[in-house]
Amino acid sequence: MGLIRAMIQTHLGDGYSREKLAHIRRRRLKALVDFARKNSPYYAALYRDIGEGFRLSDLPPVGKPELMANFDRVLTDRRVTMKRVDAFCEDLENVGRMLDGKYLVFRTSGSTGHPAVVLYDKGCVDVCSAVAAFRTFARREDYRAFMRHGKRTAGVFANYGFYLACGMSRYLQLKMPGKQTKITVDVNAPQAQIVRELNAFRPAMLSGYPSNLALLADCDALDIRPDVVITGGELLTDAVRRKLADKFGCYVQTHYSCTEAGEIACECAEGHLHVNEDWVIVEPVDRDNRPVGCGVLSDKALITNLANRVQPFIRYELTDRIVVHDAQCPCGRNTRWLEIEGRTDDTLEFEGGVRVAPMSLYKILEEVKGIRRFQLIQTGPRQLELRLTGDQPEAGFAQAQRDITAFLGGKGVTGLEITLSDRPPQAHPVSGKFKHIMKKEWKSPD
Repeated sequence: MGLIRAMIQTHLGDGYSREKLAHIRRRRLKALVDFARKNSPYYAALYRDIGEGFRLSDLPPVGKPELMANFDRVLTDRRVTMKRVDAFCEDLENVGRMLDGKYLVFRTSGSTGHPAVVLYDKGCVDVCSAVAAFRTFARREDYRAFMRHGKRTAGVFANYGFYLACGMSRYLQLKMPGKQTKITVDVNAPQAQIVRELNAFRPAMLSGYPSNLALLADCDALDIRPDVVITGGELLTDAVRRKLADKFGCYVQTHYSCTEAGEIACECAEGHLHVNEDWVIVEPVDRDNRPVGCGVLSDKALITNLANRVQPFIRYELTDRIVVHDAQCPCGRNTRWLEIEGRTDDTLEFEGGVRVAPMSLYKILEEVKGIRRFQLIQTGPRQLELRLTGDQPEAGFAQAQRDITAFLGGKGVTGLEITLSDRPPQAHPVSGKFKHIMKKEWKSPD
């Protein structure tokens, strides 16, 4: 691909009609499938009965467990193996460096229970860079201010290990060692240390997980005035968006990405997440992988990364529940846009087949007075554990217990047990990501 070519094609893609974008997706999909069939034993077997004139729906969906179990066979470079990748990752000095001078290596936190190892080839890296260059900013005025102030970017993420944000940041730093315009502040560091580093660096752009930035917004000692705040990795609620805008006095936006697919959708000034349809295919589907229509909430999504050749992700299952819209956006972009429900949080399941979307419970708890931060954990078919902090935790718990019991009772969930934990809400111990609503695995009684 090459960076210049990727940037030219991405820039041109912003002006393409939907018909032109559909043609490009089809051409790139065919090239990807042909390459995967020729070079990946896994896909060669999976697509054995797929004809040349295939449709997207003819390709079997794939999931994280089977791709990781068949890691060596999935890769199109037969010289790379999981054993070699594991050895490479034992040395943290390799974060941001390329395996064999060809592939960036990333690991996911496994927040859904299945960690992944993901390789990016140079073409995929170049496409990610091109999308970031042309589609990161929702508003042009924020981009101009960012450029005037030296492109100083601070990300509050996990500053160690092979996570996407850390790895890409270090990759760019290694490419341009003389320019200190981008730093990653360790999200798991003491808050006082995070504040000191941000105050000293004075970023023009601040990025991070919404839940962590919301905590920083409560800190009076943090004295920075970025031109824009861009969140990711978790759902950005309206309340957190307003809180960050009030604290930092700037525009706050988000984006939708994952390690396997890269940048899936970028936000516009209307607050719509536009799918990068020239580089990724997004399919909203039900639990049986049947397509759902525009405007309908899906049970999950299938994504196809059109830029990654070394480790193809074709109709790859994400547990995200999304709504795709095909109405023309007032911003003028021709691409479809989407909404996300429960980007990070889990859907809870109770006896009788009752499934509850996380945002429903989030909205209930968000309205309870006296609670500053909360985490609701399902520990059994009728058991919930609530972790919280706040000015009046006991009163807050009592109100939350009543409201959740009433809400779930209306859905037929009876005999509910909600307990107040003596532990505070906790982020993932390695990645620093935070779930407000989560589910632990339990064994049903015999």
